[in-house]
Amino acid sequence: MNKSIKIYVAILVFVLALIIITDRDQPKPIDWRPTFSVHDKIPYGLFVFDKEIKGLLKGQKIERVSAVTPYEYLDANYNSDTLVEDYKIKGTFFNISEYGAIDDQSVKELFYFVSRGNSVFLSMRSFPQILLDSLKLDVQSNLPSLNSTSIWMANKKVSTKKYLFKQSVEDYFSKIDTLNTTVLGYQSTTKNEKHINFIKVRYSGGYFYLHTQPAAFTNFHLLKGNHYQYAENVLTYIPKGNVFWYTKGQNGESISGSPLRYIFSQPGLKWAYYFSIIGILIFMIFNAKRKQRIVPIIKPLSNLTVDFTKTIGNLYYQEGDHANIIDKKIIYFLEKIRTEYLIDTTKLDDDFIKKLHHKTGKNETDIRELVFLINEHRNSYHGSLEEDLIRINNAIEKILH
Repeated sequence: MNKSIKIYVAILVFVLALIIITDRDQPKPIDWRPTFSVHDKIPYGLFVFDKEIKGLLKGQKIERVSAVTPYEYLDANYNSDTLVEDYKIKGTFFNISEYGAIDDQSVKELFYFVSRGNSVFLSMRSFPQILLDSLKLDVQSNLPSLNSTSIWMANKKVSTKKYLFKQSVEDYFSKIDTLNTTVLGYQSTTKNEKHINFIKVRYSGGYFYLHTQPAAFTNFHLLKGNHYQYAENVLTYIPKGNVFWYTKGQNGESISGSPLRYIFSQPGLKWAYYFSIIGILIFMIFNAKRKQRIVPIIKPLSNLTVDFTKTIGNLYYQEGDHANIIDKKIIYFLEKIRTEYLIDTTKLDDDFIKKLHHKTGKNETDIRELVFLINEHRNSYHGSLEEDLIRINNAIEKILH
C-alpha cells in the first residue's frame, strides 16, 4: 500500500468517526409522514387502529382486502346469474387513506355495490374526482395555518364533546347535495366558522359515509387524551354487519426492498455511505491514468467460408464448367425458395410464379423471365453456356436481393 492510498484511507476513517461521534447523542427525528400504513408505528400510521379495530367495531366481522383492487374483489364476489344478479357478500366497504388512490373502475363498482343495499365508508383527505362528481360534492383544501382544528359530531345524542386536533391542514366539504346528504360532523379553526367534515350520502339502495379527517384514526390521535372517543363516535355510524377493510397501500407496499434501506434510514450511516462513494471516486480519478493498461487491438476473424466459396467458384469458372455452375445456382435458388417461402418447386409453372410474386413482392415479369431461363436450361435449349450463366445469375439476383 503506497503513501497516497494510506492518506485516503486515513481521511475516510476520520470523517466516518466524526460523523458517528456527532450523531451519537442526537435524538432520532420523528417521522411525521402520513403513511396510513397498518404496519407503521409512527404518529400518522394505523398500527394502533389495526390492533384495536375489533374493539372499535364491536360485534362486526372484519375482513382485510389487500391483494387486489376494490373492483377485482367485488367483481369476484358477484353472482351474475340472471335470477340473482347480486353480490355474495353484504356489508360495508371501508378505507382510510391520505389520498383517494382508488381507481375509476373500482369507484364505479363501489357505486354498484352500494346500489345493492350496501355501504361504503371512506376517510380521506382527497376523494376520487369521479366520486365527488357523481355525488355532487366538492372538497375544499386550505393551506396550512397556525390554528388547531376543533372537531365534533353533528348529532348531540352521539356526543356533545369537541376535540382539539393539533394539525395545520383543514379539509372539508364546501358543497353538498342537500337533498340526499345528511351532515354527521363538523370542524372549525376559529370560533366564527363551521365546516362540514363528515356526511352520509344516500345512493339508490345504500349509503356512502365520507369523512375528511383520516388523521383521527392514526396512532397519534388514538393515543392522545380522549381523542379515541371521536374515532369511536365516527365509527358508530357504520351499519352493523360485515366490514371489508381495503388496506392495499397500507401494508408497507411503499417500503423499499433495497438492501440499503436501513442505511438510508439512519442519517449517520447515510452520510458515511455517501462519503465512501465520493472517496472511491476520487481515488479512481487520481489513479486511472497511471494504472490503465493499453487495450490491445484484436483483428476480427476472417470469414473462411466466403473465401472457400470464392475459391471453388473461381475453379469452376476457370475450368469452363459453366453448366455445372448454372445447375448449382439453380439448386441453391430453389432450396432458398423452399426453406424461406415454403413454396413447392417441383413444377415451375404459372402457379409457382404467382405464389413467389405474392410472397416476395418482386416484379412478376422478372420472376417469369427467371423461370423461363431455368426451364430453358433444363431442356438444353441454350446457346452459349457463359451467356446463359450471366443471364441466369442476373435474374436470380433480382429476385433474392
